[in-house]
Amino acid sequence: MSNKQMEFNFPKGGFFFIFLIVIVIILFSKSTVTIGPGEGGVIFETLGDGINTSKTYGEGFHIVAPWNKMIVRKVRQQSISDEMNVLSVNGLEVKVNGTIWYEPELENLGSLIKTKGEDYERELLDPAINAAARSVVGRYTPEQLYSSKRDVIEQEILDEVTKLLAGQFLIVKRVLVEDVKLPATIKGAIERKLKQEQESLEYEFRLVTADKEAQKVRIEAQGKADANRILSASLTDKILQDKGIEATIELSKSSNSKVIVIGSGDSGMPIILGNQ
Repeated sequence: MSNKQMEFNFPKGGFFFIFLIVIVIILFSKSTVTIGPGEGGVIFETLGDGINTSKTYGEGFHIVAPWNKMIVRKVRQQSISDEMNVLSVNGLEVKVNGTIWYEPELENLGSLIKTKGEDYERELLDPAINAAARSVVGRYTPEQLYSSKRDVIEQEILDEVTKLLAGQFLIVKRVLVEDVKLPATIKGAIERKLKQEQESLEYEFRLVTADKEAQKVRIEAQGKADANRILSASLTDKILQDKGIEATIELSKSSNSKVIVIGSGDSGMPIILGNQ
């Protein structure tokens, strides 16, 4: 086969057509964005005014101009944990481990990113949490922080953070104080005090229980004494004689052999002798 026969005639303008297809594919790939579950997006207009705050894009497939950029962020509830060194009301340094649940306002995601940047957690949450924790923890003693005031502290920190973030397009849902770390000597003293208080409460409970049992016994004994007194007062000689006569009549009806001496008792009651 000759070289002439192996030649391939490429159509005129073919290279340009292929180049155009490649450009279209690249532009299309840069113009399509898929926003996943629990996410939201805003457009950064490169040739415009930056972040477009008028529209937030939800989950799904979207087409944007290739010269613009879609910024995608999570908009579902999220959490961050942190350990903070704060001072109690008496100036003692304690470490507080906490977790905060938050979520950005979906409809204001563009305004949030435009004013605070994409790293808005660091710009907003960290300072607000630290400020609120220092303000609230500073109202309590180490003992209150360690034991009974945990739920109250959580609510107060949440209230403080909510005030600090008002109008900042970020919603704080819940605050959880997971642990309060005190110096070993202070922690030991508090635990000993709590143990003594618990033992004291248990002792008081036993005393109250014993007193109630004694009262119950006294009431029962008094009731029996009153009953016997009433019964004794009602049993006159005449009644006793009538009861004795009734018993004698009933006994005489039995088939057992016996001897009954009428009127031979001290009180005139019959004397019953055993079986004969």
